[in-house]
Amino acid sequence: MTNPLRVLLADDQTLVRSAFAMLVASAPDMDVAGEAENGLRAVEMTRELRPDVVVMDIRMPGLDGIEATRRIAEAPDLADVRVLVLTTFDDDENVLAALRAGAAGFLVKDTRPAELLDAIRVVAAGDALLSPGPTARLIARVVRLPDAVSVPGGAAGKRLDELSAREREVLALVGRGLNNAEVAGVLDLSPLTVKTHVSRVMGKLRVRDRPQLVVAAYESGLVRPGE
Repeated sequence: MTNPLRVLLADDQTLVRSAFAMLVASAPDMDVAGEAENGLRAVEMTRELRPDVVVMDIRMPGLDGIEATRRIAEAPDLADVRVLVLTTFDDDENVLAALRAGAAGFLVKDTRPAELLDAIRVVAAGDALLSPGPTARLIARVVRLPDAVSVPGGAAGKRLDELSAREREVLALVGRGLNNAEVAGVLDLSPLTVKTHVSRVMGKLRVRDRPQLVVAAYESGLVRPGE
């Protein structure tokens, strides 16, 4: 029998944490590993408890969810921990910052309970919670902001010429929010081949994960808002 997913909940609002805790506890395949009231405690408890997924609010006192996500993502000993950010649609800049910091994806706080549980399962499985629609549109909109920050190392602009024609095709489709199976269908490739291409693109662009790959696709101009 598979062990339940261990979920750490980080939110400064006690009622919100309690509601999420009840929801997670109601799922037969999940357990609540702990509850953190701010970003600093989230990092500390992640180190102590080693959850599978941290559900992280962005706006918290002291250490916010963005910096907490960065500290977790950059810690080699926490490489297996995935962070799912919760936000609101008026947090555009913060959402992009969280994705760049290493979040596996994000959801809005008023999402349906079943969607939150599904999102936890998705990121725990190692996939990014990025789909064609709100997420891709949001990233596209934020990348157009005048003060948008580049992907670490200038990957989007400086290293795009290192990609083969096929790798550019794969990057463009990933940037539009397609998963590996969907990319495989479009390009008439096997999912395993697509996975290999995605790994190579990530290596060449020196990005950490799929969310940063999506950001790179927009920042490079390979994918344009509205396409």
